Amino acid sequence: MNICEVGPRDGLQNLKRLFTVDERIELINRLSSAGVTRIEAVSFANPKRVPQMADAEDVLAGIDRPPGVDFAGLVMNERGAERALATKLQEIRIVVVASETFSQRNQAASIEQAIDVFRRVADNVKSSGRRLTGVVAAAFGCPFEGLVAPELVARISGQLVEAGADEVILADTIGVGVPTQVETLFELTRARTADTPIGFHFHNTRNTGLANAYAGWRCGATILDSSIGGLGGCPFAPAATGNIATEDLVHMLRNMNVSVSPDLKQLIEHVGWLRQLVPGDIAGQLADAGAFPESAHA
Repeated sequence: MNICEVGPRDGLQNLKRLFTVDERIELINRLSSAGVTRIEAVSFANPKRVPQMADAEDVLAGIDRPPGVDFAGLVMNERGAERALATKLQEIRIVVVASETFSQRNQAASIEQAIDVFRRVADNVKSSGRRLTGVVAAAFGCPFEGLVAPELVARISGQLVEAGADEVILADTIGVGVPTQVETLFELTRARTADTPIGFHFHNTRNTGLANAYAGWRCGATILDSSIGGLGGCPFAPAATGNIATEDLVHMLRNMNVSVSPDLKQLIEHVGWLRQLVPGDIAGQLADAGAFPESAHA
């Protein structure tokens, strides 16, 4: 299972504490040194709207780049894509929200306008040799409109693949999904996307995140997003809380004999470092309880 660490982006974007550029660089370096092979390092959002994500270029200029580690950036409009393409990112993730109200609040654009942005940007991303990932946000529910039709999520996913997406991530942005929804969304999206890899991004707002991750793995998802310490949340969604914790997810998967790359001991150590900076925001449980057994199952 491929785990994408989104802590440096999603994990920090809703915190009251603003991490400095040097602190963000250190967080990313700690994650890559712990064996995380895919890291969503930055967002190219307007710093006036999301000040936690300012200075993305400075962060990317300062990080270590170990062999075998891919770095991604999140993009919501054409200006963000231009900035991302001027960096050395290996992956560019573009968001389309599956709710008209949330799309306007998140990106000041309708769903169709966001898909049009994806289409216009896709060729430049692909011709630059980067991985192009389509993220369908609010795929399980919207804080303003309620339930989101699974058929709409599948249709949007199919449009993103037609436009050139190498991969689709279905995001439970506000943490309302349950495992049966995961199964339904996966099946409907698979029917629209042929053999394009499908992944999931879960928030643990209602304590169903790991159950949903398990359901995604059982369905055949090839990538799961997670955030160290369980940090995270969307600044444009009321009552948004953190992602599933990377260390908790790694612990569950390794004890299921699923191959994962991050080193659990190092992740727990890095949660301790984070706790010194944001002591009240760590939501993961493993760092407190400890791994069991201490070494991975054979």
